[in-house]
Amino acid sequence: MRILQVCAEIYPLLKTGGLADVAGALPAALSACGAEPRVLLPGFAPILADLHDAVELARLTPPAGLEAADARLLRGRLPACGVDAYVIDAPAFYLRAGGPYADAQQHAYPDNHRRFALLGWTAGKLAQGLDGGWRPQVVHAHDWHAALAPAYLRAAHDAGVRGLPASVYTVHNLAYQGLFDSHHFAELGLPPSFFSMHGLEFHGRINFMKAGLYYADRITTVSPGYAREIQTAEQGCGLDGVLRQRTHDLTGILNGVDESVWNPALDALLPAHYSAEQLEGKARCKASLQQELGLAATQASPLFCVVSRLTDQKGLHLILQALPELIARGAQFALLGSGDAALEAAFRAAADADPAHVAVRIGYDEAFAHRLIAGSDVILVPSRFEPCGLTQLYGLKYGTLPLVRRVGGLGDTVSDSRLETLDEDATGFVFDDFSAAGLLGAARRALALYRRPADWKSVQQRAMRHPSGWRDAADQYLALYRQIAA
Repeated sequence: MRILQVCAEIYPLLKTGGLADVAGALPAALSACGAEPRVLLPGFAPILADLHDAVELARLTPPAGLEAADARLLRGRLPACGVDAYVIDAPAFYLRAGGPYADAQQHAYPDNHRRFALLGWTAGKLAQGLDGGWRPQVVHAHDWHAALAPAYLRAAHDAGVRGLPASVYTVHNLAYQGLFDSHHFAELGLPPSFFSMHGLEFHGRINFMKAGLYYADRITTVSPGYAREIQTAEQGCGLDGVLRQRTHDLTGILNGVDESVWNPALDALLPAHYSAEQLEGKARCKASLQQELGLAATQASPLFCVVSRLTDQKGLHLILQALPELIARGAQFALLGSGDAALEAAFRAAADADPAHVAVRIGYDEAFAHRLIAGSDVILVPSRFEPCGLTQLYGLKYGTLPLVRRVGGLGDTVSDSRLETLDEDATGFVFDDFSAAGLLGAARRALALYRRPADWKSVQQRAMRHPSGWRDAADQYLALYRQIAA
């Protein structure tokens, strides 16, 4: 089956969040199942730099509002990702000094509606046979950046084009929707009727995410729990009504872990390797990490870690409130992340006040993230909401027990450790109330279990053996593709 995956970023070339991890891992998992996936990406500098055997497939002539000087579509291969790719080479749109979505001051580019509408429009053209040697049977669009792809497919169908592929739209995070002022609609080249309640219109503005939800043949999101939650007013971000109307077309498919990247038995970024059967290397990883961070060198203190964007969604203010008690009870804490300036400053202040027990690195460093997760004992993910979450999956894989709030994919992947569950399915620590008290209740259970090494090891080994690869997700996606392609 031929699948065109449409997305804005892909690991390891360009990553701002979990979307890139999924975009990088899913094609390989689909290929292993016998499918033929290709990806369509904007021509950001890291992507162009890795594109091998590139040939110009076509000069792009989009609607006037989406024109970019000398825009062309390249076809080649991304060796770092192991996938065949189409890349939109439009320097005026994608080669900028800042990030993929915002400038160096974190101001969103004012023409983002044009930059990512071109991505969706190009997907529509590939769906109609722009590459005469390869035509997709399914177009799979990811998040708001690619959400107009199903809309352009619907517009082509309404214009009489036949033989179009089916479409799937995946919501990775409903909170980021791609909202733009209504006067930009004319630049998109879509039929006027598409700017309506039954289309892109959302409280008088353009909503890219809504286009994907409305026009795609099927909708998926990244965990069964999140699929249920986004149909409620509390977590629907204003789109719960649209999602409830399409409830029979909505499926939650849990993300997996790319085991070629995240595997403590093989990870070249670690100072020592280990597995569920041979855990000795994890202690060496912890000792090395404590030395690297300047923390007190002791195995007796459980080391809690965070690897996260510093945003309100992630519940990190709860950790700041709970941190004094954690340290008083003998724990250590280390964080890697960046984002909200106030949170950055608060965590820096905590580290400055107690450098023997608290270490903070602002920014993102992929290699250090591996060392931090491998060397820690507990990974904290106390999110307000969490579509799937990947860090708790990395924690399970690395025997770093996740402490999570029971929400979205966190609740789907982590089983709470209590006395009555230790010999059954316990793999971490789970709390419900979004408060520092709720977090501390789970942390106290973690601290108590850590003082019982045999029980800790039992839960740790169960966590590491928890199925977390992409094969099951790939099978579910392929079943969905086949269903709608038929």
